[in-house]
Amino acid sequence: MNVLQQLVNGLSLGSIYALLALGYTMVYGIIKLINFAHGEIYMIGAFIGYYVANNFGFGLVLTLLTSMIICAILGMLIEFLAYRPLRNSTRIAALITAIGVSFLLQSLMIYFVGADTRPYPQLMKNTTYDLGIFQISKIQIVIIATSIFLMLLLQFIVQQTKMGRAMRAASVDPEAAQLMGINVNYTISFTFALGSSLAAAGGVLIGLYYNSIDPMMGVAPGLKAFIAAVFGGIGIIPGAALGGFAIGIIETVVSALGFTAYRDAVVYLILIIVLLVKPSGLLGKNIKEKV
Repeated sequence: MNVLQQLVNGLSLGSIYALLALGYTMVYGIIKLINFAHGEIYMIGAFIGYYVANNFGFGLVLTLLTSMIICAILGMLIEFLAYRPLRNSTRIAALITAIGVSFLLQSLMIYFVGADTRPYPQLMKNTTYDLGIFQISKIQIVIIATSIFLMLLLQFIVQQTKMGRAMRAASVDPEAAQLMGINVNYTISFTFALGSSLAAAGGVLIGLYYNSIDPMMGVAPGLKAFIAAVFGGIGIIPGAALGGFAIGIIETVVSALGFTAYRDAVVYLILIIVLLVKPSGLLGKNIKEKV
C-alpha cells in the first residue's frame, strides 16, 4: 500500500466530510440541534449544480456559487419553517423534526427528478499528475484547495466579523446576547445559511469527483460527517474540520487494505469508541451541567 497515495485520496474525501461536518457543528454550537437534514442539503446542492451546468453552461466557479446561494436560502427556509417553531420544545422533538425534514427532502427530490443515478457534467478537464511517489488529479487538487479556502473563509467570518461575534455570543448565552441587542433569530438563520452553503459546495465537488449523483447520495456522507463532527468535537469548528479529514483518511486506508465492504462499519465503530472514551471529541472539553 502506497501510504502517501492513500493520504492524498483520504484528504480529497475528507475535505468533503469536513465541509459537511462544519454545518453540523455550527448549528449544534448555536441551538444544540443535530440537523440530520444536512446531508439532503448536500444532495440538493449537487443537483442544483447539475442543472445549472447542463442548462446554462456555467463553469465550475459559477456552478459552485449558484448552488451555494440557493442552498443558503433553502437552509434559512428550513430553519424558519421547521426548527424555529420548536426552538423552546424538547430536544427530542427537534431531533425527530430534523429526521422528518431529511426524509421529506429525499422524497421530494425522488418525486421531482426521479431515483435514477445521473452522470455529472464535467466542469473541468481532469488531468493526473504523476509525482513519482504518488499521483494526484486536477480534480483532487481543486477539491482540497476549494475546501481549505472555504474553511479559512468561515474561520475569518466567525472570528473577525460582526456577525461572527454575534454567532459566538448566541452560542454561549442566547438570552444574554438578545439583551445586548443581538438579533438571535437573524443570527441563527445566518448560521444555517453558512452551513447549507458549505454543504452545497461539498455536493458539487463530490459530483465532480465521482461523476455521478442520485437523490439518496446524502444519507451516508451526512452520517459520516456527523461522526466527523463528534470525533473532532461537536460545536467546535476546527474540530469538525479535523474530524472530517481524519474520517476521510481512515475510510480510504481501510479500503486500500482490502476491507472496502467494512469501511462504513469502521467509521461507525469509531463513533462508538469516541463516545465511550472521550464523548466531547478530540478538541472538546468535558462540561458538567447543573441539574
